[in-house]
Amino acid sequence: MKEIAIRENHLYNKSYTRGRRFVGRYIAVYVLKDLAAKRLKKENPCGEYVNRVGITVSKKIGGAVCRNRSKRIIRAAYRAMSDELRRGYLIVISARGAIVGKKSSDIEQELSKAFLELGMISADKTPKTEEK
Repeated sequence: MKEIAIRENHLYNKSYTRGRRFVGRYIAVYVLKDLAAKRLKKENPCGEYVNRVGITVSKKIGGAVCRNRSKRIIRAAYRAMSDELRRGYLIVISARGAIVGKKSSDIEQELSKAFLELGMISADKTPKTEEK
């Protein structure tokens, strides 16, 4: 299912101030219950709750190429986990300075750790992590 992007600035601010947070080495994740979840469920053709996702990358990370690569990697990591997550939330994922030059597997591993600590992973599904 295609995720819905957060476009309004006030939703980012609410997530930052009122949401639960996880700050890791490469990313920071903010999660807040979405008050418009019921309305979005009615508008959804499948009739399911959806998460609204926002990705932020500061200019401190680097130039446009670095920022776009970071966003692309974060988006891919989120898509890999989106089926396992609880629905009806605002999720803001913010890149941190150490993300430059990291592989997508590193980001996916940290994102799964973040969602596990925030209680976003459904009880009936376990996270996909590789053990070595």
